Amino acid sequence: MSAFAGKAFVVRLDETSAGDRSTLISDLTFLVEHQVYPIVIAPNADAARALVRTINRSGNSAVGLSGADAAMLPGAANGLGNVQAGILHTLMGGGYIPVVEPTTFSAFGDDVAVAADDVAQAIASATDAVRAIFFHALGGVPDPHTAQLISELTAAEALDIAEQANVPIDLRTAIRAAALGVRSGVGAAQIVDGRVAHATIVELLTTRHLGTQVTGGVYF
Repeated sequence: MSAFAGKAFVVRLDETSAGDRSTLISDLTFLVEHQVYPIVIAPNADAARALVRTINRSGNSAVGLSGADAAMLPGAANGLGNVQAGILHTLMGGGYIPVVEPTTFSAFGDDVAVAADDVAQAIASATDAVRAIFFHALGGVPDPHTAQLISELTAAEALDIAEQANVPIDLRTAIRAAALGVRSGVGAAQIVDGRVAHATIVELLTTRHLGTQVTGGVYF
């Protein structure tokens, strides 16, 4: 765990894992206790608010954020501008867990919902996260020939798979976000099934490998 201490650790929830929080809360608490700074990206605003309430029933540590808070996620022509990460660093430094709803801030109109995967990638890159975890019900990236989950991908390999039309669109966006995060300096990105017990931290504590990991090198 010492290699992760003092670092941001981004967790992007999907709809399924947002509703099944049996070990997520204890995992987030464990990270904070070991001076790792989790940032949770919820799939939508309602899920973000529900998670904040759940975390704060056992400890007053979660703070809900929208893209408008401290103009953290400004809107842009392509959907998302440069992340203003100051509020995130302030909260993490104070021992709080930011829970982010995927919306962008508009100075001239209503806030706009954007893809949670894109928000997770942008925040992970802006905070130099040591890890970004993307929860997906498939539990990783299946090999098109064997249907077995691929253990490791380089960013280039992941981006190639993300362009394949036979891959589910929601998995393609997660793969693309994971790859772009790694290319922007995130230590590694994982696509895992968030319903697995302690999926957020199992690879930090054991040699067990879950899902698909995207890194800057080849590990086949």
